[in-house]
Amino acid sequence: MPSSIDQLVALLDLETIEDGLYRGRQPDTALQRVFGGQVAGQALVAATRTVPEQRAVHSLHAYFLIPGDTAVPIVYDVERTRDGRSFSSRRVVARQHGRAIFSMSASFQVPETGLEHQDAMPSAPPPEECPELGDLLATLSGRSRDEWDREWSALQVRYAGDSRTGGVLHDPEHPAVSRVWLRTSGRIGDDPSLHAAVLTYASDLTLLSASVIPHGTYIGDPRLQPASLDHAMWFHRAFRADEWLLYDQVSPSASGGRGLATGRLFAGDGRLVTSVVQEGLVRFRE
Repeated sequence: MPSSIDQLVALLDLETIEDGLYRGRQPDTALQRVFGGQVAGQALVAATRTVPEQRAVHSLHAYFLIPGDTAVPIVYDVERTRDGRSFSSRRVVARQHGRAIFSMSASFQVPETGLEHQDAMPSAPPPEECPELGDLLATLSGRSRDEWDREWSALQVRYAGDSRTGGVLHDPEHPAVSRVWLRTSGRIGDDPSLHAAVLTYASDLTLLSASVIPHGTYIGDPRLQPASLDHAMWFHRAFRADEWLLYDQVSPSASGGRGLATGRLFAGDGRLVTSVVQEGLVRFRE
């Protein structure tokens, strides 16, 4: 995966093959399949390239169909579903080896004013007081911190707590809760569409882990077979992905080998900027 913010930005800069058809490069990675956030972020970039500049993404709904091959580029085919006075709709299919590996529907809107309300930002220690997620995972897995840095150092992620027994967020009514702070490891300019693509990339990194909090395991446990199945996002307010965002993650249910997790991303000033929902495979290996 990209080991610097410059590499992440380059990963999201697609090659135009022809009108509505784009090619995404692959990073150097030890992962066995394409990271879901990568294909989702690249697909959003592809869709954004086909809409008028003043229209910003307000929602996306995606399905991960089959694992992506990290050794070959991904081709993104964008269908211009509709362009209305206020909204544009796009459908994106990502393909490798002649097969669809991912599909996304995305909707874009001309900015406008309207009714305003939001949930309050939950409490969390400031990011400077939270441990780095790479250090926690190294402790859990017994593997070197270098493995985390090699794949994920384009992002800064700090763990703000969870609801495991005795955890700071313990609540019997909500047994699976975790919070992290995240941002990119460097500045990425002022293009809002790039910030949306980067946040789409980052939003897939920790969300599914909330669904295994009560079960004595973690994403990366060799006993566990995790995989993103679908992913939806709603973009409410302007934000910067290179400034700290609190990711409040709750899993209301796990059953049938699948876990459902919801996430809310808050800017440092308390604004709710994005909501996320994901279902994923959380199956123990035989």
